[in-house]
This record gives sequence, structure tokens and C-alpha cells, in this order.
Amino acid sequence: MEAFYTLQGEGFHQGKAAYFIRLAGCDVGCVWCDVKESWNEDLYPLQTIEDIVSKAIENPARLAVITGGEPTLYNLEMLTSALQKEGFQTNIETSGSSPLTGTWDWICLSPKKFKPPLPAILKKANELKIIIFNKSDFQWAEKYAAEVSANCKMYLQPEWSRSEQVTPLIIEYILAHPQWQFSLQMHKYIHVP
Repeated sequence: MEAFYTLQGEGFHQGKAAYFIRLAGCDVGCVWCDVKESWNEDLYPLQTIEDIVSKAIENPARLAVITGGEPTLYNLEMLTSALQKEGFQTNIETSGSSPLTGTWDWICLSPKKFKPPLPAILKKANELKIIIFNKSDFQWAEKYAAEVSANCKMYLQPEWSRSEQVTPLIIEYILAHPQWQFSLQMHKYIHVP
């Protein structure tokens, strides 16, 4: 769908320069998705892996973040291999709703209620990022926290449109459950993509 060079705005790698590769197509359909235009892959022309990688290497950072839409809808073996040959660390942001392919240095799993993650990805996740829309999401977050590996970083992040309402709840929850950390969509505050 698009590719751009910016700062990673959330999660463990927040604040790092990164080249984002956003793949079109999503079968999850979160009502609060902030990139709904990515859902229909037919709206975007196919690009070769060579073209994608040649644009990536024009930027000085060697952190590539593959996101979507839902990137696991595609076989990502060739893309991650080509990026890694050029010295990139490959990170993925996924709901985990389809099988994981590719070679990853970092897997950010952000499961969604609309289409739960496949069990196979849970133990592979380096980062669990749960979007908090309402109070019941904390119990749902704990369900997945119990299924990831012991060294997985765990984040609670307010859904952007409800940030004022849920941020105080997240702070209170983390103070009582310190295994979680707060993730903020920094890029929306500093106005970068």
C-alpha cells in the first residue's frame, strides 16, 4: 500500500528510525482501525520485492517494519530474506490471525477480538501489545499474557479515539499489575506518519 521512513511510534522500539512497509489487505476489520484504507488490496498495484527493497535502502536506518492491513496474509519469506541481505532488522506488526511466514528479528503481536491470533504465534511473540478500548479489555489482555513466553514484553495501549477515557484506567491497571508497560502512540503526538 505504502512505504515511508519515520520514527517507530509505539511499543518496544518506540522512537527508533524505521522504514515502514505497509501491505494492503486485511481480513480482521477492527472498527477503530486508523488505516481502513489498507483493507482492500485490490486498490493498490503489486510491487516487486526488488522495488520495495531498493526504496528501503535509500534510507539510513536498517530497521524495517512490515505492517498492514494484516501482513500475515502474504508469504513474507522472500521479502524478509531480501531485506536481511541488505542489513535490515526485520520487525512485523501483526494480529497473528494468519500463519506467520518470513524470518523475523522482532514480532509484535497485537491480537484483536474480531479475529483471534493463531496459537502458533503466541510463543514466538517478542512483544504483546493490547489495545484498550474499554475496561473489559484488561481481562482479555490477561488471557493472552498467560499464553506468550516469559520474556515477551507486554504493553497496554489506549485506543486513540478513547485515549482520554481509558488512559487513567491503564495507569491504574499497570500500577496494580507491573508486568505490563504503557505504550503510547507517540507518532500521533509529534505528527509523523
